[in-house]
Amino acid sequence: MNRSKIIAILTGAISVILAIAYLILVQLLDYRDMKPAPISQFSQAPAIISFCWQIDKITPM
Repeated sequence: MNRSKIIAILTGAISVILAIAYLILVQLLDYRDMKPAPISQFSQAPAIISFCWQIDKITPM
């Protein structure tokens, strides 16, 4: 086997190991029981701000 084939196999193996480790990590994080924070912990109600800018007439220069 030449050197480039060995490097390709090694790189592929590392990629597969990293992919499996990532999937395991995602499953562990997804397995946790996430509960939303109680409303009493928020200091104030959320505000919604809307901004609209419209040009009615454009004059040529």
